[in-house]
Amino acid sequence: MFFVLAKTLGFLVHLPHLLLEGALVGVALMWTRWRRAGRALAALSVAALAIVGFTPFSALLVRPLEDRFPRPDLATAPTGIIVLGGAVDEGVTRRRGLPALNEAAERMTEAVALARRFPQARIAFTGGSGRLSALETTEADVARAFFLAQGLPEERLTFENRSRDTWENAVFTRDLLRPKPGETWVLVTSAMHMPRSVGIFRKVGFPVVAYPVDYRTGGGPGDFFGLRRMGATINDADQASHEYLGLLAYWIAGKSDALFPGP
Repeated sequence: MFFVLAKTLGFLVHLPHLLLEGALVGVALMWTRWRRAGRALAALSVAALAIVGFTPFSALLVRPLEDRFPRPDLATAPTGIIVLGGAVDEGVTRRRGLPALNEAAERMTEAVALARRFPQARIAFTGGSGRLSALETTEADVARAFFLAQGLPEERLTFENRSRDTWENAVFTRDLLRPKPGETWVLVTSAMHMPRSVGIFRKVGFPVVAYPVDYRTGGGPGDFFGLRRMGATINDADQASHEYLGLLAYWIAGKSDALFPGP
C-alpha cells in the first residue's frame, strides 16, 4: 500500500505538478461564480511556475539535499559497493536491445570507476522495477548487461531484482548481503537521493558510507544567479520536491532513522 500511495499521491503533489494543477483549477473556476478567485489562482500558479522555471529557485531546493553528505576520500578499500537502481530504462533496453541509461547514469558509471579502483570489492546492484505495472525486464537485468559490457567479472557482481522502492532496496540488499561487523559498504546513489537512502539503510540496521554522485548543482554561489533553461529547472524542482516529500513520508511511516538524515 505504501508503494502504491507513494507512486500515485506522491506524483500529484510534486511542486511543479501542484502549480500546474493550480493553474488548471483556476481556469476551470473562471467558468463558475468563483471566476475572480479562479483568475487569481491561475495567475498566481502561472507566475510561480515561471519563477521555478526561469530562475535559480530550484537550486535553493536542491543544494541542501546535495550538500548533506560530502564525498568521502575512501582511503582504504571497502568490502563492497552498493548501487541503487533508478539510473536505467528497462523499457528502452528491452525494445532496443542495448543497456539504456537515463539522466542519473553516474550511479552506474561511478560504480564502474570504483570497481576498477578497488578490484577486490564486491559490487551489489539493487533494483527490480519502480513502475506500478512492472515490465518483464528488471533494472537488475539492465545493470547486469551494462556491468558485463564494461568488463566487470560476473563473480564480483550481486544483483537484487525484487525491490520497487528505496525501502525495499535496503531490506532486500541487507538480507542478500548479510553484512558483518567491521565490513565497509559504500552506497552509490544520486546526491539528492542520498539523505533519504542513508536514513532508510540505517533504519534497517545496515550502516553504509555515503558516496553521492549525479550532482545537479555546482556547489558555489553561481548556482543562485542567472537565468536557467525551463525544462532543466522544473525537472530539478520536481526531483527535489519528490525527495523532501519522501523524507517526510518515510519518517512518518517509521522507515527512516531521522527526518533529515546527515553524516
